[in-house]
Amino acid sequence: MSTREAEQSVLAAVPRGLMLGGVWTAASAGAEFEVLDPSSAEPIALVADATHDDALAAMSIAAEHQAQWAATAPRVRGEILRRAYELMTERIEPLALLMTLEMGKPLSESRAEVAYAADFFRWFAEEAVRMTGTWSIAPDGASRIWTMRQPVGPCLLVTPWNFPLAMGTRKLGPALAAGCTAIVKPAKQTPLSMLALAGILMEAGLPKGVLSVLPTTDSSGIVALLMRDPRLRKLSFTGSTEVGQALVRQSADRMLRLSMELGGNGPFVVFEDADLDRAVDEAMRAKLRNNGEACTAANRFYVHDSVRETFVTKLSARFAQIRVGRGTDEGTTLGPLIDRNAVEKVADLVAAATSNGAVVAYSGEVPQNAGYYSPPMIVDRVPADSRLVTEEIFGPVAPVVGFETEEQVLGWVNASDYGLASYVFTTDLNRALRMAERLEAGMIGLNRGVLSNVAAPFGGVKMSGYGREGGAEGIDEYVETKYVAVDVNAL
Repeated sequence: MSTREAEQSVLAAVPRGLMLGGVWTAASAGAEFEVLDPSSAEPIALVADATHDDALAAMSIAAEHQAQWAATAPRVRGEILRRAYELMTERIEPLALLMTLEMGKPLSESRAEVAYAADFFRWFAEEAVRMTGTWSIAPDGASRIWTMRQPVGPCLLVTPWNFPLAMGTRKLGPALAAGCTAIVKPAKQTPLSMLALAGILMEAGLPKGVLSVLPTTDSSGIVALLMRDPRLRKLSFTGSTEVGQALVRQSADRMLRLSMELGGNGPFVVFEDADLDRAVDEAMRAKLRNNGEACTAANRFYVHDSVRETFVTKLSARFAQIRVGRGTDEGTTLGPLIDRNAVEKVADLVAAATSNGAVVAYSGEVPQNAGYYSPPMIVDRVPADSRLVTEEIFGPVAPVVGFETEEQVLGWVNASDYGLASYVFTTDLNRALRMAERLEAGMIGLNRGVLSNVAAPFGGVKMSGYGREGGAEGIDEYVETKYVAVDVNAL
């Protein structure tokens, strides 16, 4: 089978409608929208465009089936997730190809995301049977304290375009394990991966009524509508800080439970005693994974003045090995960005920095007259207050800022409004511990450029949001703790 035939086969196998309670259907208004291949800017699929009526229908289904799903044995819920994990693992190749076609990342990275995404289902399959409560004697001995953890109720899960499968399973895994029905609103740029995932869950035995998926071009309208509905109990959102702030404000009227995984501005700090070869290896992963379009990406590189030139030279040599191209092409190591706006934003940030004295130390080449490509770049001698440093780039550009002391760099790092991921490279244990304690971030990589792990709590502080996904903490976002005061003498 040729590459073109394989792509067409994968696309043809994906449902294009809405999923309402496990049933595939067209949008009520019959509308559809195009999904584009960012490597060519050409359409690859037409997908049903959900309306407000469709959203209300999904909400009614979720509310109607909530009690039944909550009463389903935890082991049964866990086994469904386990089967979904196995199906995803068996289908890594078609799922990876589908993801690359709609999002652009190289196939090798899409394969890694499918495996990572599947692992959330395996992890929360195991957590489903561990929703324990407590029983204890009150301090005065007059009563007993009984606590139980119960599902919060119907959830709205809003997923981003940059990790279309992993962000879906990271939310659906704990929601379904806890006994919550769910409505997923995938990003309009990448609905195909979520539609494929929904089909896998139904194949794994998820009962009808538990899951709905609403691809739509009216994201803000549908999310706002559902947030006003008194039957919705929980919103989990991954996306920009600006949109997250608006959703937090909207949630106040209904006092919704919220999980907010928002933007980042990850610092990558290299001290004078660091292993520079390791730092460069990890910088490539921290900066360029997912085409640089990750909230955990190393966004600003602070390198001690005594090693800055050497670091930039070594990193430039590695950037020169990058091959930019279509994610499905053999040998591609960096794909296109998601759309034209993303490319223009990156170019604008670089232009602003160079106009203020920054120097382009390396700039790569990109395919011409095709898609949404942004050249991999290293920009040296960037002023610490440059927009290239203070704003989230979401592209393959590494700005380098020199520093002199630990206190200076710590001040620059913590001055940011964001606090998601931070990276520190040093061989001094005392310094590593000091930095880990003093950095204002939800996650820190010590001599490591990749943080994500299904067994670890993922989340940030400050304007990077609140709540944690993954780890033992992940399921807590989808449960309420109920306390019962028991007078045993009256029973």
